[in-house]
This record gives sequence, structure tokens and C-alpha cells, in this order.
Amino acid sequence: MNILSIGKLRGLQQCAAPNGTFTCLALDHRQNLRRALNPSDPSAVGDAELTGFKLELTAALADLATAVLLDPEYSAAQAIAAGILPTKTGLVVALESTGYTGDPAARGSQLLPGWSVEKSRRMGANMVKLLVYFHPEAPTAGDIEAFVGQVAQDCLRQDLGLMLEPLSYSLQADRKLDSSEKRQVVVETARRLTLPGVDILKAEFPLDPVAVPNESDWAKACTEISSASRAPWILLSAAINYQTYLRQVAIACRAGASGIAVGRAVWQEAVELRGAARLSFLKDVARPRLERLASLCAELGKPWTDFYAPPKIQSEWYKSY
Repeated sequence: MNILSIGKLRGLQQCAAPNGTFTCLALDHRQNLRRALNPSDPSAVGDAELTGFKLELTAALADLATAVLLDPEYSAAQAIAAGILPTKTGLVVALESTGYTGDPAARGSQLLPGWSVEKSRRMGANMVKLLVYFHPEAPTAGDIEAFVGQVAQDCLRQDLGLMLEPLSYSLQADRKLDSSEKRQVVVETARRLTLPGVDILKAEFPLDPVAVPNESDWAKACTEISSASRAPWILLSAAINYQTYLRQVAIACRAGASGIAVGRAVWQEAVELRGAARLSFLKDVARPRLERLASLCAELGKPWTDFYAPPKIQSEWYKSY
């Protein structure tokens, strides 16, 4: 069992339920949210509309989550300033610039220019999140590993928890990974990128649920993630429908996941609604969805405390902290 530093320990405590499981509400979307709000002309979605949508969802749903994942450009400081982020809910702030650099078959990642781990700590984040694009056999794989290691070291210096979100991709630009390939990539990524200083792995579901409908195969693949990851892992939702995600969450948590980071599976229909119709959807549909998912995580998830122990606090510890 790894020993957590006092700052990282406090961050995980603030972002998890008392039983050590996570129900993280993901609202850090940027360019893909513009496309969802206006598929025919994403550029017509201004910053104010983007921020307004995120704040509306935060206000409606955040009290049901153990933590909310927000971006530094359009929502994190804005949610704090507006007073809509519940004090009992953890704040996870994204670090990365949206999208990727380089070739589609050799992707790079970078921090948002002008943003940093130190600024995240200073603004009151309880953890930070780093998204990277990763394929173990890509020419950029070593660079991504080094990049994750650098950010992890920065988080250690700032004593701030790090949630890592690796996204898989195909080395052939004209096709997506098939289900077998995705399983191998997701599991190997968990093995390679849960470096020292990475405290939570935000992982993709390792199979295509349409191509592989057998839930026993789902469970085996999720167990492989649990065996490969040196950190607690939580399941992201991508754009999958709610009912399928509900099944995935139950299986993942039984296989060793510690909870979820859920976005569009809960609220994706809200992008097509406005005004009272959106508020009604959030109240009558999105909130019950999130409540159900939170109950599943609390009942079935593996507590992060099974992975980490607190430091032993010696006399006058603060002098060398």
C-alpha cells in the first residue's frame, strides 16, 4: 500500500464519498461541447453561451457528485465566483489544452498555455486532471510517458492529487481501433501510465459494447484494467447512452473500479434544449440518472483507501514539509 502525502490525501478525501468511492461529474468539455450545442456551426457558440451551459449544469447537478471536473477557460473560476459549486463537493480542474498536437497517428499533448499545476492549487482545486492521447506503439508513446511523469512530479511538488485521463486511438488514420485492439491498448496504457504521482486513473471502457455484447467479456476486460493499474481507476462515460453506461458501471465496479467520471451519459440531451425545457430535463431526468450512478458506485466501488495509506505524522512534521 502506497503512502500518500498530506496534501494529496486531503484532496482525495474531498473528491470522494466518505466510503472512498468517486462520483465525479465531468463538465470540462470545450470544442466538442461547441459542436454539440450547434452541430451545423460550432463557431457560432460564443464563450458566454459555453460558460452559461456549464454553470447551469453545475448548479443543477453538482450537489449529487462527490467532485466536479471543470476546465480553467470557461467554468472553474466562473463556478466558484458564481457561488454554485457546493462546499461539500470537490473541485478537479483540467490542465491540458483541448485537442492534440502532431499527426493523428502520433499524437502529442500539452498543457493549456498560461495554466499550470501551481495555478490550479492556488485557485483552490482539490485535484487536477490531465488528458493525454496514448497508444503504446505510437512514435510519441515515450514522449507522452515523459510528459505524464513531468506533470506528476509537478503535482508532487505542489502536493496536489493528479487524475490522469488517457484516450486511445488507432495508428491507422482511416479506421478506429477494433474491440480487441482497444482492450489491449486500454489495459497496457493503465500499466504504462500509472506512474508514481498519478493518483487516479480515469479510464475508457475497454471494449466496444456493440461488437462484444457478452457482459462476462466486459467483466474480464475490466478486471484486466484493475490488475494493470497501480492507481485506483474510475470509468469515464464518453458519449455512450445512459442505459449502457449504467451496465458498464456496475460491471466495472464489481471488477475493481473505484467509481466514475460521468458527463454526457447523464446530461447529453440537455444540449438540444433551452430555457425551461432544459431545466426540466436536468431536474427530472439528469438528476435521477446521477443519483442512480452514485448509488451504484457507493455500493459496488472499490474504495481508494484500499490503495493508499496516510503518512505517519511525526512531532514537528511541519518544519520539513
